[in-house]
Amino acid sequence: MKAVVRRVAVEVLGWVLVVAGVAALVLPGPGLLMIFAGLVVLSQEYEWAERRLEPVKIRALRGAAEGVENRRRIAFSTTIAVGLIGCGALWIWGPAAPGWWPLGEQWWLPGGAATGVTQVASGLIAIGLIVYSYRRFRIRGEPVPELSDRRDDEADRDDEAGTADRDAGN
Repeated sequence: MKAVVRRVAVEVLGWVLVVAGVAALVLPGPGLLMIFAGLVVLSQEYEWAERRLEPVKIRALRGAAEGVENRRRIAFSTTIAVGLIGCGALWIWGPAAPGWWPLGEQWWLPGGAATGVTQVASGLIAIGLIVYSYRRFRIRGEPVPELSDRRDDEADRDDEAGTADRDAGN
């Protein structure tokens, strides 16, 4: 019974993270991070999720390395993250709509404080990831991982399977 409860909990948590991550791709929030976290959770139960983790991880690390390639990218990313925190603070504060606002009051800062909290959290996560990427790829100089060609991996697996079949036949 305990194993069934664990499996259901893992599946529910994993899928909630994946679906929320997809939603956060278009809404305020760390979408890609949530999708990756969902895949990590689902990989405990599903082989297909485990197989997709490594390519996602490599692409994420390559994106992180490219994001801190030069000072202009670092400054731009940091400015956007700080701006996101500022917008979140505005949403949390919730001032009345200004006189120049052409739409109705309900369209001024929609979502209220909850939207502001997710924006602030996203901005803080972004700053944390910028610092992590800078330290890893600029200060420590770690190499950027390469994404292997999928066809080469499949050929290697086919070669290994063929060798195992030949060995079993001898």
